[in-house]
Amino acid sequence: MDFGGYGSAILVLCVTCLILLFMWSENSKQKKLPPGPTPLPFLGNMLQLNMKELPKSLIKLAKVYGDVFTVYLGPRRVVIIHGCDAVKEALIDNAHVFSERGKFPAIQILFKNFGIILSNGERWKQLRRFALTTLRNFGMGKKSLEEKIQEEAGYLKDEFSKTKGQPCDPTYFLTLAVSNMICSIVFGERFEYEDKKFLALLALIKDTFAAINSRTGQLLNSFPQILQKLPGPHQRVYRNIKALKSFVQEKVKEHQETFDPNCARDFIDCFLVKMTEEKGNPDTEFHFDNMFVSVLNLFFAGTETTSSTLRHGLRMLLKYPDIQAKVQKEIDVVIGQDRSPSLEDRSKMPYTEAVIHEIHRYSDIVPLGLPHAAYETTNFRGHTIPKDTTVFPLLTSVLKDPKYFKNPARFDPEHFLNKKGEFEKNEAFLPFSAGRRICLGEGMARMEIFLFLTFILQNFNLETDENPSDIDITPLPYKIRFVPRL
Repeated sequence: MDFGGYGSAILVLCVTCLILLFMWSENSKQKKLPPGPTPLPFLGNMLQLNMKELPKSLIKLAKVYGDVFTVYLGPRRVVIIHGCDAVKEALIDNAHVFSERGKFPAIQILFKNFGIILSNGERWKQLRRFALTTLRNFGMGKKSLEEKIQEEAGYLKDEFSKTKGQPCDPTYFLTLAVSNMICSIVFGERFEYEDKKFLALLALIKDTFAAINSRTGQLLNSFPQILQKLPGPHQRVYRNIKALKSFVQEKVKEHQETFDPNCARDFIDCFLVKMTEEKGNPDTEFHFDNMFVSVLNLFFAGTETTSSTLRHGLRMLLKYPDIQAKVQKEIDVVIGQDRSPSLEDRSKMPYTEAVIHEIHRYSDIVPLGLPHAAYETTNFRGHTIPKDTTVFPLLTSVLKDPKYFKNPARFDPEHFLNKKGEFEKNEAFLPFSAGRRICLGEGMARMEIFLFLTFILQNFNLETDENPSDIDITPLPYKIRFVPRL
């Protein structure tokens, strides 16, 4: 008798029974959880999901399990909220429950729970309130910031003019221009486009985003304790953050050497003022760790998302030259060629406003949204969501909700125009999320995108060597010709 084979069969049978027992035990304990695919021990639903295109995988699951469902990313339980109605019900109607920041292990390994984006409780309240006040004091939504954007648009025009209508990748031009806006608020200065330190800093940010969004970066969120010790592209994140921290430390040192508490020049100075005021408070939230991470929060959020939206927008206007022509016609009528675009023009330019909203919608820059968490065990749409459960409001499902957009898969400015051609708001327009955790830089981002885009189209025709009908609107690099308008 083959006892070796017999023993192997018994082992396989025992392991199978243990797996089935585990799954039965988990299911029996979680009958009231939102439904979802059956997870495997340790791996969860990882084998059933395309981690490279996670948002698309989750949208497919929503068709099977509904607008509220559960998946396991490794051992981590995650509730997905799908569609405009469900997301707004969670983030707005139940804001007190779903305004906690969920765990983001890949980032929290680096930043702990410091800063504005990753923190909760009193720390988050104090830092967010401070950041909003400081951003407003330094121009967000005001004429002073508008003038800075107009000035930067002039520098951007000069850079595009240097290309002399030859094909170029617009990525770095746009990133430099947008980044200078947040730099002027955070560091109190703008950088020249040839500044090597500035270029290296932006390269670090772009590389960090790429590493976090890579497949191994996604796995790092599911298995942080294991993956952080293994080699792979995600390891670049740690090196990059160390370099970024050195840059911020250098800037803080420069500020401390010329610091005048009676004349705050920027965000760092304002933070130093608060640190001085609360020096004797052992529980203060105004210390270097929170300053460093808050500065990076503002820098990351104020650079990558806005510049990516502009880059996608230019690509869409290449694909649809008729839409580009209509926007330029409206610019010529309302603004002309003798002055720079201003925010006051926006209300007189319904078609341009509709196109910009559609660029936001279609670009879908943060499709998953940032993770939220249940503050307490709650009943949501007939399901029990336990305290501390990670919750993802699937923003891509809001921006492409067929209930609110007649052609969600198409780039169509008509989504934001009524029958009279007037601009019309759409309640599913939530690219900046919603509720208490809505992006605090939304006002600044919308100012930049309107002013930069209209300035570019006022001065240049966007052309390409590709056939517009063959253009694939994806986040891949592309070449564009900036041809001066006569």
